[in-house]
Formats: sequence, structure tokens, C-alpha cells
Amino acid sequence: MTTAPQTLFEKIWNRHIVRPETSETPAVLYVDLHLVHEVTSPQAFTELRERGLKVRRPAQTIATMDHSTPTTPRGSDGIIPVLDAQAQIQLNQLEKNCIDFGIPLFAIGTENQGIVHVIGPEQGLTQPGMTIVCGDSHTSTHGAFGALAFGIGTSEVGHVLATQCLLQSRPKTMEVRITGTLRPGVGAKDIILAIIAKIGIGGGTGYVFEYTGSAIRGLSMEERMTVCNMSIEGGARAGLIAPDHVTFDYIKGRPRAPQGTAWDAAVADWATLVTDADAAYDATIELDADTLTPMITYGTNPGMGIPITGTVPTRADMADEQSKAGLEKALKYMDLQEGQSLIGKKIDVVFIGSCTNSRISDLRQAASVMKGRRVDSNVRVLVVPGSAQVKKQAEAEGLDKIFTAAGAEWREAGCSMCIAMNGDQLSPGQYAVSTSNRNFEGRQGKGGRTFLASPLTAAATAISGAICDPRDIR
Repeated sequence: MTTAPQTLFEKIWNRHIVRPETSETPAVLYVDLHLVHEVTSPQAFTELRERGLKVRRPAQTIATMDHSTPTTPRGSDGIIPVLDAQAQIQLNQLEKNCIDFGIPLFAIGTENQGIVHVIGPEQGLTQPGMTIVCGDSHTSTHGAFGALAFGIGTSEVGHVLATQCLLQSRPKTMEVRITGTLRPGVGAKDIILAIIAKIGIGGGTGYVFEYTGSAIRGLSMEERMTVCNMSIEGGARAGLIAPDHVTFDYIKGRPRAPQGTAWDAAVADWATLVTDADAAYDATIELDADTLTPMITYGTNPGMGIPITGTVPTRADMADEQSKAGLEKALKYMDLQEGQSLIGKKIDVVFIGSCTNSRISDLRQAASVMKGRRVDSNVRVLVVPGSAQVKKQAEAEGLDKIFTAAGAEWREAGCSMCIAMNGDQLSPGQYAVSTSNRNFEGRQGKGGRTFLASPLTAAATAISGAICDPRDIR
């Protein structure tokens, strides 16, 4: 019996159907891995207690402390002080919930704690062909491994805890083909910012992206994670990249990866997780990496992006009145002018971190720019590793010394300024260049103004004191 050609998404989806979708009800989808953190899980555990329910598959649920964790240096006693009372309550509650329900926890201060979307791949928990969910929108990160991964709401967190399944309507598929080769100074963050600038923040609504093409194949796993991480910012339900030898090499030997003969069997299976030659996507868009330059946002959503050498759009560039009104509102908040160049715009803070750009390769890029240089005296720079393991590796390579010698702050692992937690935030009116994923009004602090960019651009800006094309740093 021959089967119809399938996309990567269809292969994973079909493997996990417990009950098919009908005209009246969504599909019931089995979940392989459920990631949990302290912010979106408390109400879900409360519901389990109220209904007298247990966690269905505790071993397939992993918790970490990341959002509410402080990133300030440890005290003389080795403890990371939590200054925010509400954050401490959340952390304490997660620890209690994990003890009560038998869920493994990477607690603050432990060797494997970190941002949920950093530790999953780091531990080998994230594997091709899986369905992965988390009460966090940037769960799409894990799609870089050829896993169907997406964020869920708090009520859905409770449903997965209780049943290991989820009600889901099947999305459409969109191929995002990136051809060509990236030039020096241009990276994965620039790819995804360019895509979102092209399609807008709603362009992927109702779709799962599959990233294909020579430029994607040329990326490391950590770079692929950066691209998939921001799929949600383009409106997509998830982002996927078919696994290949780069994927397998990254996973091999990690603590939770298959071992021995199980490894060989897993790789043989993972190698089949590619879109068949004759399979059809519902839509396709294309981008030429040869033409890309470093990107930066100018407004208040990730779709408001331009080449760093470009200028802020004008009302005349907008297609309709709604877009014109959106531009006016964004520029008023950012205190920018139509047609303005961002090169040379003075900056107050640079943040290098978040689940988008806090892995070891991101820190290496930033360090390559800062080495032997000094941060501008008017700029505060926070460098926040994505996990305790990333921090340990960076220190083994001496990256921390490069950052501190340059005048940057070297912090503990956590989400930090990405969501303005535990004092890591902008003051009203301050400008920041950030390697995070969102630039909404107040995202990094009430009244704060954020330009999203790559680690190279952020580091170059830190040195110059103003928005700077990283290709101009010699």
C-alpha cells in the first residue's frame, strides 16, 4: 500500500493523533514532552488538586525556574537573592508543585537550571519527531530539531498534566525557503527579522512554518533555534526544520538522548522526518540570504524591522490607513521620525540574552566584538546566559572576562530583561538594543523603548554607544 506524499508537519501530526479531528471537534493530540515553568503553571496545578487528579506522565514533564529568577550575581553564601516577593512566591510554589506531583525540577542555583527553551535542547530532551508543549509562546524554538512544538495556555497546561493529550485543530503549512548564503556580519536573527518584516506579525496566522533552503541548512543548531524561536512573532503556530546530520551531531551524547542501540534506531527513524519530494505546502514564501543585511526593528512589534542601513518607513510607504495609524502610534512611542536613519541613535542599555540569543554561540559572537574594546561610558550592558551550563562553558572559555573587561555586567542564568523581571528593566524613556524577541510597549520596562537586533549588532552598539552596523566594527 502506497501512502500519499507528506510534509514534515504531516508526518509528525499523523504519528500523534489519538482521535482525528471532525467537523465538530478538534483532534486529540498526544504530547511527548511537557515543559513547565513557574509563571504559567500554578493555576494548572491548583486545578489538579481541586479535581483530585494526578499528573498522567510525570516522567514526560520537566520543570525549570527561569522567568522569575533573578540574574544578579550570587552572594558570598553562594545563593542568588530573590528581591521580588511575588517572584519568590512563584518559585516556592513551583517547587512545592513538583514535589507533590513527582515532577523533575531544575531549581534556581542548580547546575542544570536555565531558560526552558535552552535547557530542553541542552539536556537532549528535545528530539526529532516529538510533540512538545509549554505554557510559553516561544516553545516554537524546539522546532529546530524537527519537533512539532508550540505554546499553550494555562488551562491547556492543566489538561496536558492530567491527560498527556491536547485538543488541537490542524493548522496549514507554509514553506519558508531561504536560499543563498549569509554574508559576514549577518546571522540567524537577521533572517527571522527579515522574514517577519516581509510577512508581518500576522502573515503566518493559521500556519506551521517549515524553514527550508541552503541558508537554513548552513546554520548551526543554535542558529536554527533562533530562527524557529521567533516563528510565533510572524503569527505561526510553530516553526519546523527537518533534522539532518547537524541535528544528530548536536543531540548525540547529551544526558537525555538515546544511547547505544537505541541511538542507532532513533537516528534511522529521525532520518525519515523530511518532507517528501512530491508533498504540497499550503503556501510558500522565499527569501534570498545573499541580499540580507543586519536587521533592526524601529517600532513596537517585531514586524517593524528594516535593514540597519535603511530608514524608518513613512506614511507613504504604508499600504492602508490602518498601517499608517500603526506607524504613527509606534513612532510616537519610540520618539522617532519618518524617514529617519537609526545609525547613530544613542542607546542607554544593551541586553544580550533571552531564549532567542543566550546560547554559547550567541555569547561567542558578542565577545568577538567586545574583545579588547570598552563599552561606551553612557551604556549599561547586561550579558545573561541562557542556562547554568551555558554560563559554565562561557566561563571556561574566558568569555566572562572579555565581557567584564569591556565594562559589561556578567549575570546568572534567566529570562531577565526580556520580560523586565527582578529589576532587570528599562526606565521610562530609555532606549535599548536587545537580542530578545519582543519590542512591545513596556515589554522591557514601563516606558522603555526597544530595538531588536542580533548579538553582533547589540555588541557593536554597546561599544559605539549608538546603533551601529556590526560590519563597521573593525
